[in-house]
Amino acid sequence: MNYFSSDSRTAFEAKCEAQRIAFGPIMFQACRILRDSGILEVIQQSGADGATLEEVAAKAALPRYGIKVLLESGLGIGLFSLCGGRFALTKLGYFILHDPMTRINMDVVHEVCYRGMFDLDKAIQEGSPAGLRTLGTWKTFYEGLASLPPRARESWLAFDHFYSDLAFPAALPLVFAEHPTRLLDLGGNTGKWTLQCMKFDPQVHVTIADLPRQLELARESIPLNGFEKRITFFPIDVLNGSTAFPEKQDAIWMSQFLDCFSEPQIISILQRAALAMKPDTNLYILELFWDRQPNETAAFCLQQTSLYFACIANGNSQMYHSSDMKRCLAEAGLKIIEERDQVGPYHTLFKCRKA
Repeated sequence: MNYFSSDSRTAFEAKCEAQRIAFGPIMFQACRILRDSGILEVIQQSGADGATLEEVAAKAALPRYGIKVLLESGLGIGLFSLCGGRFALTKLGYFILHDPMTRINMDVVHEVCYRGMFDLDKAIQEGSPAGLRTLGTWKTFYEGLASLPPRARESWLAFDHFYSDLAFPAALPLVFAEHPTRLLDLGGNTGKWTLQCMKFDPQVHVTIADLPRQLELARESIPLNGFEKRITFFPIDVLNGSTAFPEKQDAIWMSQFLDCFSEPQIISILQRAALAMKPDTNLYILELFWDRQPNETAAFCLQQTSLYFACIANGNSQMYHSSDMKRCLAEAGLKIIEERDQVGPYHTLFKCRKA
C-alpha cells in the first residue's frame, strides 16, 4: 500500500510539524527522562484528578526545577493535560510509559543511535558507519555486538528480538510444512530461531551459521540439553565472497538478515546460497519491507531504521523496499514461488527456489 502518494497536510499543519521536528531531539530526551525517572508513573497513579507540581515533586527523586521544566515540556509534547494546575496523563503519555514496542524503540535509539547520529551527514557522504565510533572501533556494528556495553547490547538485542519474536510462531508451520530434516540458519544471531526449530520438530538438524563472536552468544543462549546432537555451529564471515555455505540442506533460513548488507553483498550471499541448494531446497527470507506494512507508522519506523544502518551498523544497508529484494533474487538466479505478508504483524516471507 502506498501511504506516501499525496501531501495531505495543510500549510499550517506542515509548519507545526516542522517545529516538532526542529525540537525532536530535545522532545525525545524529555520523554525518556519523564519515563525513566518515574514522573509518568506518578502522574498515572494520580488518576483522572491529576497531580500538582508539588505533589509530583514530593514523590519523584529529582529537583523541583527539573520536574517543572520536564512537566511543561511534556505538556507541549502531549503527554499530559493540565486543568486547574493538575497534570493528568494523556493517551500518548500512557503509551510512552507502557507500550512495549515504544519502549524498545526508544531504548535502542538512546543507547545505540543517539550520540552517533550527530555524524549522519559524514556517514552519508562517505558511505561509512561514521557514528559507530561512539560505541567502539569496529568496522561494522555486528563485529562488536558481543563486546558492546551491557545496556547498549541489551537494548539492541531486545529491539532485534521483539520483531522477530512476533513473526516466528507464524513462520514455523510454513517452513516445516514440507518437513525439512536439515535446515541452515544463516545469520543465526543468538540462536532464537534455531531453538524454536528444535522445539517445533524433534527430527530436524539445524546448522547455525554466523560470525564467531555471534556464535558464542548463541552457545550461551541455547540450552543444549537434548539438542547437542541436532545443532551444528558453523562460523562464517559472509562478507568473504569466497566462503561457501554448507550444502545438502533441505531449507535455508534468513531472518532479518539481508537488510544488514548492501545490494551487491546481498546478491553475493544469495548466489552462494543458490550454489549450496539442491533443486528442491527451499530458501526462506523473512524480512520487514517498508512498502508491505499494514500502516503508515510501521513504514515510517522502518524508513528511519535505515538511517541506523547508514550511520551506525555498516554504512551501506537499509530496510529495503520489496522490489529491491526481488531484483537481488533474480540477479542471483533465484525465483520466488510463494510470498506472504503479515507473517506476524509486520513481516513478509519469501519462499524461493533455484530458477
